[in-house]
Amino acid sequence: MTYRLGVDVGGTFTDLLLVDEASGETWSAKVPSTPADQSIGVLEGLERVCANAGISPTQIDHVMHGTTVATNTVLTGTGAKCGLVTTRGYRQVLQIARSYVPGGLGGWVIYNKSLPMAPLSCTIEAHERISAQGEVVEELNEAKLREDLRSLRSKNIEALTVSLINAFANDAHEQRVAQIAHEELPGIPVSLSSQVVPEMQEYERTVTTVANSYVRPKVAKYVRNLTAKLAERTKSVKLHILRSDGGLASAASSEEFPVNLLMSGPAGGVTGALWIASQAGFPNLLTLDVGGTSTDVALIQNGEPRLRRETTVGDVTVRASSVDIRTVGAGGGSIAHVPELTKALRVGPQSAGADPGPAAYNRGGQEPTVTDANVVLGYLPEMQRLGGDMVLDRKLAAKAVQKVADALGLSLQQAALGIYNIVNENMTGALRLVSVEQGYDPRDYALIAFGGAGPLHANALSRLLGSWPAIIPPGPGVLCALGDSTTAVRDERSRTFVRTFKSITANEVAQILRDLATDASQGLKQEGVPDADMRTSYQVEVRYRGQGLRLSVDVDLEDLERRGLIAISEKFDAEHKRLFTFTLELDHELVTLRAAVRGKTIEIERRAVNGGGEDPKGAEVGTQAVYMDGEDLTAIVYDRTKLEAGNVIPGPAIVMEMDSTTVILPAHRGVVDAHGNILIYPDSHPVL
Repeated sequence: MTYRLGVDVGGTFTDLLLVDEASGETWSAKVPSTPADQSIGVLEGLERVCANAGISPTQIDHVMHGTTVATNTVLTGTGAKCGLVTTRGYRQVLQIARSYVPGGLGGWVIYNKSLPMAPLSCTIEAHERISAQGEVVEELNEAKLREDLRSLRSKNIEALTVSLINAFANDAHEQRVAQIAHEELPGIPVSLSSQVVPEMQEYERTVTTVANSYVRPKVAKYVRNLTAKLAERTKSVKLHILRSDGGLASAASSEEFPVNLLMSGPAGGVTGALWIASQAGFPNLLTLDVGGTSTDVALIQNGEPRLRRETTVGDVTVRASSVDIRTVGAGGGSIAHVPELTKALRVGPQSAGADPGPAAYNRGGQEPTVTDANVVLGYLPEMQRLGGDMVLDRKLAAKAVQKVADALGLSLQQAALGIYNIVNENMTGALRLVSVEQGYDPRDYALIAFGGAGPLHANALSRLLGSWPAIIPPGPGVLCALGDSTTAVRDERSRTFVRTFKSITANEVAQILRDLATDASQGLKQEGVPDADMRTSYQVEVRYRGQGLRLSVDVDLEDLERRGLIAISEKFDAEHKRLFTFTLELDHELVTLRAAVRGKTIEIERRAVNGGGEDPKGAEVGTQAVYMDGEDLTAIVYDRTKLEAGNVIPGPAIVMEMDSTTVILPAHRGVVDAHGNILIYPDSHPVL
């Protein structure tokens, strides 16, 4: 028997899901994260989940891991000291950037936050030039390059980026610069823009490749360290890292191109939500992943998550495919405070994190957090054991929240409810970013909530947005790990191809897309994925001629070859109208062609729960005093493992399980479906 392990590392907890590849049976575990070295928490969780399943770690042959190492490296500014090689005259490409003007401050204000990733002092210019058509205009001056590279050696750079003008059209000079750099700077990893993102637009290509260099040493060290430690405990485990776009990358690819991992952690939750939704019968979803530090949200349309070509982490935006996830600093560990100047309650983005954590954890935390507010409100009963064994202390939570109550002149419960309501508004704002502000009505979507704290807030958020039902999947606290373990290896290739529709044919475009797909499939073949298991999707970036904006649209090759380029222009016009309410009577122009190849996802058998009647009395374990909507109420507490399909749980109610707690508000009900999902509706709303 062989097993695969999904691992998701969050700011507070590390979640693991073990899958029996033969039967589809699963086991989960939740352990505190270890920010100083994430691999420690991963290995502790590995031992625990194997003990839960009664197996030896040597029986695990595949580990799929969502990690925040690359993300945290950028956010904390602790990456490598990078050198940069540009074409002569482009030394300040990062500093000039796009001359972003913030807000309405006027055109005379140039926002130019200095990027620490590749300072000017570590930037050199190569005497060379390639034309936009890929022709050599000026040969590379190798002697001068060697001299300048030796000057970088004395500056103790830890990684090198090479980004030459028009290298996307001809990478010969970049390849030669890399060869010389390996000779002059032995042991220094070199990232080439023609390999990381071979597309036009000099700044975006450069900043993306510099970001790759910036996180590369730390990610490579982590991946190698984890691989070695896993090898000590397992036989011949294969490690894959989740990419920002929801696919898997090999350990080797993750080391070389870590810029594709910047949203690795959050992408797992969306992948897991897709798997749950496919079985629950809800193809249109808003996903809500609430952890200890932040909340990640995304939109799924017709069973497919929306992707975007840009990934933003902190102040850095790079060109790398990612699931369109928006993040706000609102989680269980978010700290509530009342500024002296405004006397207005604020929640987050500061977080108590895993250490010391919320006051209720009794680990030394003293600041009031969202978790403490939930404990005070009764939504997290003291009988609940987070992760199965962490005891909550209501007295410590109350002591912390009392600081807010005193500052606002409110009762303890009113202050706690204020914290709860404000963090809900923060989360609602993020959900509006992926729905309303993208032209989608949230009332047309169900809301699926997961993460350790998501089910605590799901009912309230669905009420604010009108998104019904609120879906609480089984094991919501480990859903990201489920996503990691059910996704597939993915790779993509792209090519800049600027042509008006009048100057090309549909067959020409289709052939280039097929060639890109062939190149992308090579990486999957190296991972042992057979051709029969590969699925290919195509995208093109289009704009109106003369327009700076580009929009990505999906391409069906058969439709393209049958109907011609109108198959692309119709989709582009529809997307343009959805986003901006109008279209233009101008020629269309292709900018970038892209092919993505994905392997076969693992099939996990989703076992149906036992059927029962509407009465959930058999799952009752007690009652809990709660404060909801400004009233003192008594909620019935249920053990989720004892709920049966068909049970209808009237609010107010609290449903406990090992990794999360679900709150059902008054005048609402939770319906348990055949797969054990809890579907929360208002009493006046029909069950869908």
